[in-house]
Amino acid sequence: MKLLRLYELLLDLYGFQEWWPVDTQYHNRMGTDPRDEVIIGTVLTQNTSWKNVEKALENLKREGELSLEFVRKVSLERLKELIRPSGFYNRKAIRLKTVAEFIKPTDKVKTLSREELLRVKGIGTETADAILLYAGGGLSFVIDKYTQRFMKRFMGIDMNYDELKDFFEENLPKELEIYKELHALIDEHAKRYCRSTPLCEECPLRSFCISASPSS
Repeated sequence: MKLLRLYELLLDLYGFQEWWPVDTQYHNRMGTDPRDEVIIGTVLTQNTSWKNVEKALENLKREGELSLEFVRKVSLERLKELIRPSGFYNRKAIRLKTVAEFIKPTDKVKTLSREELLRVKGIGTETADAILLYAGGGLSFVIDKYTQRFMKRFMGIDMNYDELKDFFEENLPKELEIYKELHALIDEHAKRYCRSTPLCEECPLRSFCISASPSS
C-alpha cells in the first residue's frame, strides 16, 4: 500500500487531528508565542504520556507563563516543581533551560537545521524532528514508537529511526499538512487498535494489514 493511500484511509477514519495541540486563546491573551508551547511540549513528552504533559503545561499557564522566556528566567527549582507531573522532572527542567537558551528568539526555529538541534544536549532524533515539523514548519517526518510498531505490523517494514524517516519522506508528497497529519493519525490508530497487544479483531484496517490474519 502506498503511504498516501494509508493517509487517506486514516483521515477517513479519524479526521484531521490538528496536531500539535496548542492553547491559542491563552497565547492571544498573554501575547506569547504558540510555538513556545510546542517546543516545551516536545521536551516534556519524552518518556511519558500526553496526559502527564498536559498537567505540566497547565501548571506553567496557571502558576507561571507558558513561554520560553519564562523558562529562561524562572529558577531551576521552581521549574522542576511546575513540570513535576511530566516525570523525570529534574532532567527535563535542565533540558528545557538548555533548549530555551538555544532557541532564542523563538523565530530562530524557522532556520534551524536538524544537525544543529541534535547537537543540543537533551534533544534526540524524535524531539528534533517534532520541533522542526510542528514549530519550525519544516518537512521533517517524526518517527515514534507507535509509528515503528504500526509500520512493522501493517506493512512489514522493520527499520531503525532514520531509515523509516527516510522511507516516509521519500514516499510522501512534500506537503506540511500531510507530514503533520499522517504522523498524528498513525499515533491515534496505534493507541486505539495497534497497541502493544493489538486489537486486530476490532481494527477497521484489518483487511489491509499484512499481520492480521483473515480469521482475526
